[in-house]
Amino acid sequence: MTAQTQPELNEVIHAPNRLRICAFLSTVDRAEFSVIRDMLGVADSVTSKQLKVLEEVGYVKLSKPTGKGRVKTWAGLTSAGRQAYEAHVAALKALIAGG
Repeated sequence: MTAQTQPELNEVIHAPNRLRICAFLSTVDRAEFSVIRDMLGVADSVTSKQLKVLEEVGYVKLSKPTGKGRVKTWAGLTSAGRQAYEAHVAALKALIAGG
């Protein structure tokens, strides 16, 4: 083991569906639940569970704006979530580079 500090993988973000959610949300301000579900290609329950995990650690903020018609759930990365995602990506890059 070297004396250098290596970036650490984030166990919460590392799960494939959560990593894909974070990667997607890092490119937008926020996204509607069905868009995230369709991007993942999974059931509502799977999407909901993954978003809930990210919300519980403070990486994603979920909101349900009220208005006319059906209430839709929106998700966006928090600043902590964005930082955690960026640190995870840095750790992946270091791992790939052999560091």
